[in-house]
Amino acid sequence: MTMSYYTLGNSGLRVSRLALGTMTFGTEWGWGADRETARSMFDAYVEAGGNFFDTADLYTNGTSETWLGEFVAQRGLRDKAVIATKFTMNTELGNPNSGGNGRKNIMRAVEASLRRLGTDYIDLYLLHVWDRLTPAEEVMRTLDDLVRAGKVRHIGLSDVPAWYAGRAQAIAELRGYEPVSALQLEYSLVERSIEHEFVPFGTRHGAGIMVWSPLASGLLSGKYRPAQAGNAGRLDGFRNTTHPGFQKFTERNWEIVAELEKVAAELGRSMPQVALNWVATQPGIAS
Repeated sequence: MTMSYYTLGNSGLRVSRLALGTMTFGTEWGWGADRETARSMFDAYVEAGGNFFDTADLYTNGTSETWLGEFVAQRGLRDKAVIATKFTMNTELGNPNSGGNGRKNIMRAVEASLRRLGTDYIDLYLLHVWDRLTPAEEVMRTLDDLVRAGKVRHIGLSDVPAWYAGRAQAIAELRGYEPVSALQLEYSLVERSIEHEFVPFGTRHGAGIMVWSPLASGLLSGKYRPAQAGNAGRLDGFRNTTHPGFQKFTERNWEIVAELEKVAAELGRSMPQVALNWVATQPGIAS
């Protein structure tokens, strides 16, 4: 057992400082881990004392949830495992109500996730991304209903504007709904925008921050160098995308990579260790 545990936000839920993200469990997207590799990562994490698993309904078209549920069941870990999954993404072409944050889709999505995960409850259920449409009142009432029904234990928000998170938490406080216990946001040495509003909000109003992409899509892993920018594997495959999560090849970021490499050498640690440790020790970070 090498992992430390922290309560998630103001909740009593104890989670590992490091969570295991399972977005790459499955190869349906053209990249990712096959079943044997995914299982080996799962086992290594569990044996190190990890208990916090993050997935989503649309990760690898549902394979991520299915495999995670099977791995947890095979080791008899359901009572120990803290499973987080998410809803929002549309799963059925031509059906506008099979995506978004409306009550109809949330109710559909939670039942589908429960089936794939092979469980009767979800420890942490998160809105995956703001749909720019559904009022926070509808989202929070629906999530509170799921908690009262016993299908969800805690709730969170991922990739929403700070004002929306603030409104959602205020609605929960005013109406006695289940509060937001977690915010899932991108944060790394090259992406620090959450420090302006989200960290103070989370710290003051009881929402622990779950960081995604602390290695900046692999940029801070040590695999990439400026001279290799034209041939950088999966990152390079997203060179022309408009998704900000993959727009990592900038002069500023290469300077950060160079500084990270220098610090890692001075400490005798790997670049990922230094980058992860930096994120994990910042204010407001839960996992």
